[in-house]
Amino acid sequence: MSQNILLYVIGIVGALFVLLIVVYLIMSKKMQKKETRYVAQLVQGTKKSVFNMDVFYQKFYIKCTQIPFIRRYALKLRRRLEIINLEDEFITRKQVAAILFKAILIIIPLTGIVIYATHANYLLMCSLLLFELFFMESLLEGMVDGIDNKLLKQQLDFFAEIRHAYHEYNMVEEAIYEVSQADEKEVSRQAEKIYEVLISDDPETELEKYYDIAPNSYLKEFAGVSYLTKEFGDRKDKDGASLYLKNLNNINQEMQIEILKRDKLDYVFQSLSMISALPILFIDVIKGWAIGQFSFTRQFYNGTGGFYCQIGLIVLTFLSYMLTRKLKDNGSVNTAKNMDNPWQAKLYKNKYAKKFIDYFIPKQGTKEYRKIIQLLKDSASKLKMEWLYINRMCAAIIGVIGAIVVLFAAHKMAINYQFTEPTADYNLLGSMSEQQEKKAMETTEKDNVFLYKFQYDYEVTKDILAKDIADSEEYGSSAEEELEAITDRIWEKLQIVQSEYIKWFEILMSLVIMVIAYNVPVWLLIFQKVMRQMDMENEVMQFQTIILMLMKIERVNVEMILEWLERYSNIFREPISKCVNNYESGPWEALEELKNDISFQQLIRIVESLQAAVEQIPIREAFDELDTERAYHQEKRKESNERMISRKSMIGKVIGFAPMVVLFVGYLIVPLCVIGMTSMSDAFTTMSTMT
Repeated sequence: MSQNILLYVIGIVGALFVLLIVVYLIMSKKMQKKETRYVAQLVQGTKKSVFNMDVFYQKFYIKCTQIPFIRRYALKLRRRLEIINLEDEFITRKQVAAILFKAILIIIPLTGIVIYATHANYLLMCSLLLFELFFMESLLEGMVDGIDNKLLKQQLDFFAEIRHAYHEYNMVEEAIYEVSQADEKEVSRQAEKIYEVLISDDPETELEKYYDIAPNSYLKEFAGVSYLTKEFGDRKDKDGASLYLKNLNNINQEMQIEILKRDKLDYVFQSLSMISALPILFIDVIKGWAIGQFSFTRQFYNGTGGFYCQIGLIVLTFLSYMLTRKLKDNGSVNTAKNMDNPWQAKLYKNKYAKKFIDYFIPKQGTKEYRKIIQLLKDSASKLKMEWLYINRMCAAIIGVIGAIVVLFAAHKMAINYQFTEPTADYNLLGSMSEQQEKKAMETTEKDNVFLYKFQYDYEVTKDILAKDIADSEEYGSSAEEELEAITDRIWEKLQIVQSEYIKWFEILMSLVIMVIAYNVPVWLLIFQKVMRQMDMENEVMQFQTIILMLMKIERVNVEMILEWLERYSNIFREPISKCVNNYESGPWEALEELKNDISFQQLIRIVESLQAAVEQIPIREAFDELDTERAYHQEKRKESNERMISRKSMIGKVIGFAPMVVLFVGYLIVPLCVIGMTSMSDAFTTMSTMT
């Protein structure tokens, strides 16, 4: 049976390979048109007689965008990198192609090794191949994060050079231009864009456009402060220092804190994702060792119990892997996801699907509706209500189908075990010799004659079976006592074979799994919400830095401060945006409503200071303590980051090591103890009976 399945799999893989070649040839013909000509223009003048990697990457990018599966990853990478590169087509394509090329060089050999090593275990093979998809996404995101971190570190040197250039020219735009021409780093392209914004005819409009494409909030702050300084002029602080340079120093300190936080998070989580996935590799190793050392465990590991344990361990591994990644990345805005027209929106446009999904979506105004909307806001999810319920429905369908498939496979495995396993009495330790195993298999083949004959005869009795065994060629010459033992053994096997069908409680269990799967997307949002609450204090401290930079600039008012806070907010974006929209109808009332919408005490204090600055005192006096207690707030920010990283590390270790603990405890130690104690009890009972 396994050989036939292997042939089917090889045939399917071969057919898919041929189909892939046909698709590739069709796409190659299309590639010879406008896109190929465009790449030729891009590399015109760069052609050499020797091999050139830049040209290779440009051609490789075109090929990647034509292959359906790889195209998804190419576009996903492009959406992130084109922001960093300010839509520089040549560099963006080069970086995307370079990352994909490195990933493919790793994935293809790894896939070959997985298929070769696990061709006898299709469940393990499918699990590992599916895990490779997650691994590929982690690999690609890690490479892009490396480019993002590189840009952030370049900004430290960039700001240091800006300080020297500003001392020389005493003009913001000239200082930025001078530094941007010094090298060809990623940050230099950002500086050139900011310079173009400052010298444009309408810098305020161009600045708003730049805010939409800036790769990080620190460049937004730098561009905004540079614009305000150019428009309103620089001022001297109490100690005679330049206010512009002091603001640059504040941004620089924020970046240093962020870089340290990222480095520590990378160090803490660099191996947790792989540790959470390692148990999949050791399932077969532990199973083989346990069966080899303790033969009495063969029935468990090759039967339904071991199969269910494997499925549960694989599911736990995937969940731990995803949660570990989400735990590390929950504070960042994922610019790689294109939420303009996802597959959920396309499915919801179908009138029949829409009618079915709307049946499950709670009605507007109900408690459940408000609860889900608030959860989406608190978790900073980009999902709409209908998209969330599409995810829930799909998860439920996949869950119930997967449960039923697993049940069918388990029953099939139990039946197959009775037909294929050697029939012999196993000792507590050790295994059978080759001669003993051969004799046991001969017994199994004899028993199979009666199992095949009566497998679907549910009216057969033990007496009928005994008579048929006594009259058979296989056991007809056996003694009466032996016939009785043979009949008991075959009858027990027959009872197992005939009882392996889907039962009512298994259907009920499938429905329970469906309900659990239906709630998984909501639980993930709750998890994301809890993780994001750790970053609330960090975001409020960023607000304090922004206010500290703005409050000393002339003509800055409360509304402008709110607009800046909205621009750099992530967790509190929704209530702040609402306040900005309602500000014209009444500043005090809008700020009071903002206080009611939030519960974080530190942000409430900022809102109260803004209320005081609306009518009573100047902004500089309302936030005077931010300047006097700057050192205290910086130390508190560092301590807050340390506490957040410590909590994430603790949660990450619990989640990441859970599959490994379950593997050794739940899949090895507990079965050995339970089955061993049961076998010893049976052995003592048999000895007592014989005595």
